Amino acid sequence: MVIVDTPAPDAWDAYVAGRADASLYHMWSWRRVFERAFGHETVYLAAMEDAAIRGVLPLVVFRNRVFGRFAVSLPFVNYGGVCADQTWIAAQLVDQAASVARRLKLSHVELRHDARRFPEFHGRQHKVSMVLPLQSDAEAQWRGLDRKVRNQVRKAQGSGLTSRSGGAALLDRFYDVFSRNMRDLGTPVYSNRFFREVFDALPDVARVHLVEASSGVTAAAAVTLSHRGIVEVPWASSRREYLAQSPNNLLYWSIIQEAIAQGGTALDFGRSTPNEGTYRFKQQWGAQPRQLYWEYALIDGAAPVDLSPKNRRFEQAIAVWKHLPLAVTNRLGPHIVRCIP
Repeated sequence: MVIVDTPAPDAWDAYVAGRADASLYHMWSWRRVFERAFGHETVYLAAMEDAAIRGVLPLVVFRNRVFGRFAVSLPFVNYGGVCADQTWIAAQLVDQAASVARRLKLSHVELRHDARRFPEFHGRQHKVSMVLPLQSDAEAQWRGLDRKVRNQVRKAQGSGLTSRSGGAALLDRFYDVFSRNMRDLGTPVYSNRFFREVFDALPDVARVHLVEASSGVTAAAAVTLSHRGIVEVPWASSRREYLAQSPNNLLYWSIIQEAIAQGGTALDFGRSTPNEGTYRFKQQWGAQPRQLYWEYALIDGAAPVDLSPKNRRFEQAIAVWKHLPLAVTNRLGPHIVRCIP
């Protein structure tokens, strides 16, 4: 067994396609997204035996004086980590990742798994994904929804809101809502280029979903990614001035309808913190939590710094950010968020 960092892209994707535990984000095309949209160095490790891939571990390297030096598999998304035929092969890949981290003088390697893979590592279980099984037809799904959810969908429709979906041509409409909502939350926003790179890399997988008012204003928007029958909603936002009309409910119902029409088996509402607002919103649809495990191979022995908005160290910056003009946050945000996985 030998670990290489120059695998053939086609062989990599063929291996990932054959692994039930591989995520959409393990695909080689994401390497281009991370490099082009954020300018990060990437290291894609493959375990080789007799010219065949037996395991993979994609890494994205972060170097910043404020936020630290580390590697993540994979940043900005919910899933990643090591994918291998055998436990011992996975361990060899992680050992090699640690060697890369030491060579690059990084503090740790973060692995985002949906199961505990390395119990000896420092770990965090602060996030869950919320997953809703889908019925074979939309009418059956509708009948199974909570009455409150159905009433909120009807409220949105009665308020004149409508929904539609499409490809990259709708990205500017999505980004207008998304960037505004991130500013209001005090969170630096991804660049529009990031989303365009995603759509360029995965044109048959990515979709934009919009909810529009009768005036033509976009009230809510989301980007979905489809993989192996599961439709994931990693990015969604709405405009605060329309919240009383329940645009989010119509947004998710339209996504569910389209997913069912295309033969989808589940809707992944995305990552949430248990018992917070977005968690409860997703829970009322019938979505069930699936624990996420972030595991850390520590190089310098110190636990990683919490880079989430919950860190009190960022309270003042968040408060200031909420009041900056949108043009300013859209210009500065991508330079900051590229350093926060």
